Amino acid sequence: MRSPVSERSLIIESSDDEDTHSAAAAATIEKRHVHDEEEQGAGSDSDSDSSSSSSCATPRRGLCSPSSPYTQQWPQSYRQSIDILSSVQSPNLSFLGTPTLSRLSNSFLAVTDSFRSKTPEIVSNFVKPLLSPTTSDEQQQHEDTRKSSQYLLPSRKPSLQQIPEDQKPLVAGHEVSPYRNCSYTQGVMNGINVLCGVGILSTPYAIKQGGWIGLGILSIFALLAWYTGVLLRHCLDSKEGLETYPDIGHAAFGNTGRIVISIILYVELYACCIEYLILESDNLSKLFPTAHLTIGSLTLNSHVFFAILTTIIVMPTTWLRDLSCLSYISAGGVIASILVVICLSWVGVVDDVGFENQGIVLNLPGIPIALGLYGYCYSGHGVFPNIYSSLKNRNQFPSILFTCIGLSTFLYAVAAVMGYKMFGEATESQFTLNLPDNLVVSKVAVWTTVANPITKYALTIIPLAMSLEELLPPNQQKYSNIIMLRSALVVSTLLIALSVPFFGLVMALVGSLFAMLVTYILPCACYLAILKTKVGWHQIAACSFIIVVGVCCACVGTYSSLSGIIQNYT
Repeated sequence: MRSPVSERSLIIESSDDEDTHSAAAAATIEKRHVHDEEEQGAGSDSDSDSSSSSSCATPRRGLCSPSSPYTQQWPQSYRQSIDILSSVQSPNLSFLGTPTLSRLSNSFLAVTDSFRSKTPEIVSNFVKPLLSPTTSDEQQQHEDTRKSSQYLLPSRKPSLQQIPEDQKPLVAGHEVSPYRNCSYTQGVMNGINVLCGVGILSTPYAIKQGGWIGLGILSIFALLAWYTGVLLRHCLDSKEGLETYPDIGHAAFGNTGRIVISIILYVELYACCIEYLILESDNLSKLFPTAHLTIGSLTLNSHVFFAILTTIIVMPTTWLRDLSCLSYISAGGVIASILVVICLSWVGVVDDVGFENQGIVLNLPGIPIALGLYGYCYSGHGVFPNIYSSLKNRNQFPSILFTCIGLSTFLYAVAAVMGYKMFGEATESQFTLNLPDNLVVSKVAVWTTVANPITKYALTIIPLAMSLEELLPPNQQKYSNIIMLRSALVVSTLLIALSVPFFGLVMALVGSLFAMLVTYILPCACYLAILKTKVGWHQIAACSFIIVVGVCCACVGTYSSLSGIIQNYT
């Protein structure tokens, strides 16, 4: 049976034969429309994990049409680029996924009919799905193909059609599927993949800064993050066409709100890329402490050398037209986080490092830094609207959110307790730096920590890059210009990482300034602005309380983080 992936390609063909073929295909699919709608309506409430072969993390059907005001405003690429970052799924593999990545993988695996006839047999075998699709799967794929043109990123630049193929902008990820087909398990795993990142490495350091009372702060932040995530769901349901965080900002505060929230989200992602470079530099320096590079009279120590080396490695990945391969690898972030925690426990239990340190209950001077570090652990709200819009059964979102935040909090707490009990006041900003050098399990943990950010760097910087590419004049949206833009962004993160090589303080700054805004303050503010006539006094009180807590934590955490950074230079 022919793979549904191979039926259509994302490559836009300009030949008359291709146009004729597309028109014929569209006519055939149109005849099946009524029958398909009935089948889909009958099975829309099903949430079986075995049905996850379709794309995941997609917009809600029929709400985001080209006529929607939310799709015409900058940034138009936010939805698609964040889908790339948040989750992955091959359309032929029952795993986590997004519509964008499904299409990105299709563009990699699939070929047009005109090219398929000339494709070697090995390629023909490669593009076949692992499981033969059923008739229902084929019909659903045809329906997805028929409607997908309604969800292409609105084009403001028709001149792009005349740009030569080798100079076309990187817009492969700018289209989305109309399908919502993400199961409960997929939603949970996507949420954990977003939350459980490099923040888990600093949880023992957070306890060192604030004392054991930090575990209570972590739990409170988790509950508040769940509540504000549910508020975002209510905001999305308040008006048609809302699917992303910037859309919510637009509905709450107009175009100004959309732009401000978008900038905050993009700067947060940019700061995460800086953190990745600092992390790579620190951990590779632990593995190779004597490494250095001498150029004439200039000698680069191991930290500077590995920061530059990491930049050289990740820069070409930002030039890729198809990021699906990186997305599949980066989906292992959940596994990587679990593996690192297992390695930490192995060192403590099996290798007899022990858990001897008692610690202190409260270290008041370090609380502001701890607030920022704990806040960073829950900085996934920029992606939660995308996950919500992707769900097959959106009523399950509160439960999904509670599960993924709960499991993430459990991992954070386990890592924090074991790390601090093992290393005490010697705990560094990343517990991998405390692991004994002579143990194999330590090297496994460090190399796992090193590998994960390399795959995530491009996926994290691409949303910002795509938003800037939208602002380029039509005649400047060439592939070469886009490469230059993305390379400049990468180099700028390197320069900042070399200027502020303080992993814990930078993380605390990001958590205090951006995570408090995105996770706690803005969801409550948007909820009150959008649903002000429908909320009760208890909801107003709860939102006001969270806003006050968020503002206080943001102020003291940002001040302490900046003060710590400045003190390192004096």
